[in-house]
Amino acid sequence: MSSPEYRAAEAAILDRAGESIIHPTLERITALMDLLGQPQRNYRAVHVTGTNGKTSTARMIDGLLRERRLRVGRFTSPHLTSMRERIVIDGEPISEEGFVAVFDDVMPYVEMVDAAHDVRMSFFEVLVGMAYAAFADAPVDVAVVEVGMGGAWDATNVIQADVAVITPISIDHASYLGDTVADIAVEKAGIIKADSVAVLAQQPVEAAEVLLRHAAEVGAQVAREGLEFGVAHRDIAVGGQQLSLKGLRAGYEGIFLPLFGAYQAGNAAVAVAAVEAFAAPAEGDDSLDPDLVRTALASVSSPGRMEVVRRSPTILVDAAHNPAGMAATAETLTEAFSFSRLVGVLAIVADKDAEGILEPLEPLLAEVVITRNSSERSMEPARLLALAEEVFGPDRVHLAERLDDAIDQAVALAEETGELSGAGVLVTGSVITAGDATHLLKRD
Repeated sequence: MSSPEYRAAEAAILDRAGESIIHPTLERITALMDLLGQPQRNYRAVHVTGTNGKTSTARMIDGLLRERRLRVGRFTSPHLTSMRERIVIDGEPISEEGFVAVFDDVMPYVEMVDAAHDVRMSFFEVLVGMAYAAFADAPVDVAVVEVGMGGAWDATNVIQADVAVITPISIDHASYLGDTVADIAVEKAGIIKADSVAVLAQQPVEAAEVLLRHAAEVGAQVAREGLEFGVAHRDIAVGGQQLSLKGLRAGYEGIFLPLFGAYQAGNAAVAVAAVEAFAAPAEGDDSLDPDLVRTALASVSSPGRMEVVRRSPTILVDAAHNPAGMAATAETLTEAFSFSRLVGVLAIVADKDAEGILEPLEPLLAEVVITRNSSERSMEPARLLALAEEVFGPDRVHLAERLDDAIDQAVALAEETGELSGAGVLVTGSVITAGDATHLLKRD
């Protein structure tokens, strides 16, 4: 049970404008950083943006840097089950006591910023300020910072990062970032700063053109997946995959990655390249220690990303929340699992492309249970049901108003044929859905 002090701090942050309410300015977060004495300048940084794969890549970069005996702070979003997951130091979420302490330290300055502006600081801005202050207080050697949304106007972008990482860009948050890949790339390119290294995952041509042009304009070096670095070879393995990676300065063989999917192999290649770029030439390194790379990546986890949370039947939780992410999930399901009968549980946020999320799953799911997640922004089940019936046909679609009931119903449907060894349930559609399911299933 959380302490009253932690619950009060969490409630005060949640009382602010949510992460989906965007005011495209850095004025408030810049003002807070000024009042706090620019804590984000006390450590080096790796800044991560993109549409999919940001959190997994940030976790891999964190692991690689810690294996180099650096003290690392990591800021990611959104969280699965606890707000503390967003602020991680030495691989562990900040404690409740630490969270409350940094909240108490930062809030008087947040209130000063609120008083000086027409719009109060948002939920996300406050957490960014807390993270940067906590990292300076620790102190950390390097911060691995994941963008919340976009890049140029994201509150995290008051940091001057040595390395800017751009994971694959696709359409998401179109109402805020633009409805073309090129428009979205313009926003995400904003984290690439002068004299930094931009590490680019494989991108659509129109996104790559924008990113390369911006890097040239600000004087950043560029490393591109598929050219300067990439996945040389991969094989499916029990519990994950076996990789050979081409780095910026060396090849790395015999790497076991305990995560599923080609996209996670790509994330690993991006992470290794980012750490190579971070380490050299400042540290004079030609390459990373191959044993370090093997140890760090063998230990990585990515909760809520194709995560097996229960057996008999197998229950997978996945945070895919846009069409490109769900296409990657569908590809991974086909490649890494051999379900004879798979039932889906779907809850999607209302402003997402629900049909685009559902369509990649149509060939894979025997039946689907539609429900809602804990967010106020969750799509109404009746609306999602109608969309799902168009994709799957009415005979394959069911409705449950609560997620726990939906999971129970999906398990019963998966086990209907009596072939328990090949039965499975996939809970997906949103990071919030993944977090809710993880909380329910791991609590039990």
